[in-house]
Amino acid sequence: MENPEAQGTEAQGAEAQQAGAHGLGVGMVGYAFMGAAHSQGWRTAARVFDLPLRPAMAAICGRDPDAVRAAADKHGWAAAETDWRDLIARDDVQLVDVCTPGDSHAEIAIAALEAGKHVLCEKPLANSVAEAEAMADAARRARARGQRAMVGFNYRRTPAIAQARRMVADGRIGVLRHVRVTYLQDWIVDPEFPLVWRLRRELAGSGALGDLGAHIVDLAQYLAGERLVGVSALTETFVRDRPLPGAANSGGAAARGAVTVDDAALFTGRLASGALASFEASRFAAGRKNSLRIELNGDHGSLAFDLERLNELSFHDHTAPAADSGFRRILVTEPDHPYLEAWWPPGHGLGYDHTFVHQARDMVAAIAAGTDPEPSFEDGLQVQRVLAAVEDSAEKNCVYTPVPA
Repeated sequence: MENPEAQGTEAQGAEAQQAGAHGLGVGMVGYAFMGAAHSQGWRTAARVFDLPLRPAMAAICGRDPDAVRAAADKHGWAAAETDWRDLIARDDVQLVDVCTPGDSHAEIAIAALEAGKHVLCEKPLANSVAEAEAMADAARRARARGQRAMVGFNYRRTPAIAQARRMVADGRIGVLRHVRVTYLQDWIVDPEFPLVWRLRRELAGSGALGDLGAHIVDLAQYLAGERLVGVSALTETFVRDRPLPGAANSGGAAARGAVTVDDAALFTGRLASGALASFEASRFAAGRKNSLRIELNGDHGSLAFDLERLNELSFHDHTAPAADSGFRRILVTEPDHPYLEAWWPPGHGLGYDHTFVHQARDMVAAIAAGTDPEPSFEDGLQVQRVLAAVEDSAEKNCVYTPVPA
């Protein structure tokens, strides 16, 4: 009897070989949470949308041979590599998808661009402004050779967020006055939660600020259609040391290490137009699992979005008569809403994973059209500069700090 797993691997290999002539061979570095999410996007995009190029999942890369092979089999990748340099060198890989911790983003992305590959890189773009500047410079040089680079702020690809951007651009809320955003989680409230890589500055760059704050800075600027020009900030680390994963001291108790990132960040900001913004990012909000909320107020109306109700928008038209005005629900499931022309009948909602399908679709479409995808590495650099300004302000006890242009 033939091995069905071997048959699947052969089919994946044939699909990957086809990519060079008829599609786009994708190689991905990293296979944990974001690797699984990105795999869903690459696996599904061409099965839902009519794409000008068909993505082929050529190879996935990770340091543990057994774990990366298991990930390849689980998620549908044709081959597995244990050195990202070997993945970049593969002839069947035309696009490199970087899903690793932030400390390796710059090295991998720049090497891939210099090797002639397109690049999709997870957010935040890098762990420092200097690294992000080097990545943006590499992307500019690569653009002249026809290569494309995009940073993965996937929440832009939520249909309701994309619809909100349309409405703001169409003047539905008028002149923007306020933006307020919160992104709250609770997965490290327990002081005995281990010291994972996201709690170490040398690997993650920052804590809640980079992990959650990067998303809400990008969303605020995207929806507003303008950039932050200055911030005033506070950050705090509530638990200063945590158990080291799998390590014990001589007495048999778990050895502990220092937490070197923030647990929460609160900051206000000013947009280029003079509109005001407020931000809160915390991984210490007990009971909040993945709570992202954003509201924009203008002189003609307001828009609000809640990720826990991600198929909906709340809209208030302030030009309507006061007697019957107020917030109303917009169910974003119609075929003329962004991304929804290829999905289900109206009223059938989408989920978190669909943002990665839309991300893959947009990246492939830009490559085929020879246009620059958004958000670009320059956009990622600008977010990195905001994050750096937040840290600078917090170190100076909330002193207003300009964001470099």
